[in-house]
Amino acid sequence: MATIFSPSALLSSSSTTATAPKSPLPTPPAKTLPPTKPLLTNLTTTLAATALATTILTTSTTPPSLAELSPATYRLYYGTAASAANYGGYGGNSDKKASAEYIYDVPDGWKEKLVSKIQKGTNGTDSEFFNPKKKTEKVYLTFLDGFRKLAPKDLVLNNLALSDVDLQDLIATADNVSSEERKDDKGQVYYEYEIDGVGAHSLISVTCANNKLYAHFVKAPTPEWNRDQETLRHIHESFKTVVG
Repeated sequence: MATIFSPSALLSSSSTTATAPKSPLPTPPAKTLPPTKPLLTNLTTTLAATALATTILTTSTTPPSLAELSPATYRLYYGTAASAANYGGYGGNSDKKASAEYIYDVPDGWKEKLVSKIQKGTNGTDSEFFNPKKKTEKVYLTFLDGFRKLAPKDLVLNNLALSDVDLQDLIATADNVSSEERKDDKGQVYYEYEIDGVGAHSLISVTCANNKLYAHFVKAPTPEWNRDQETLRHIHESFKTVVG
């Protein structure tokens, strides 16, 4: 006779058989990190030393500008506005200070350009100085006989440009042309012009005295103008005629 297993017996058998619990794995010991304070301190010290060295190198390798070294110094030039016939003092007084008709300041280190007799006779150039480091940075004066008083400001500038091709080009390409009238302490009238061109800058002062028209020019390429503007304006403002 077959044996019949009851459901309860199967359930009882399966429920009483249990797997023994596994022992828990041991927890690995925590890694101990080295203290970070000395590392941070060393890093901070290194960065500070690097920054200091960079500052020292930058300071020592960057030369100071000329303006920081010393202010510009000048010498006074005495112009005689002598005619071509009296060029070099012939036929007249060779003492420039005694016979000066105009004066202006010239920076120390600038060189005088010898004005030829032909140049003096054709365009009236009487004196010229230039910066030897950049010869196109210069100051010069021209004069014309037979002028008792100034014409209107615009006409004077246009007439000056007629005999000066460089001035014509500068005016034609200028970003700005300004003019004003001023009087000195003796009441003498001066026309002041400032021409801001594409590649150059020019300051012009024009006046009449001694039956002559004097035109004083200060010119510089834009880079030199930006660098030496204070000096160039000083030269421009120092010009005046000596009225006997």
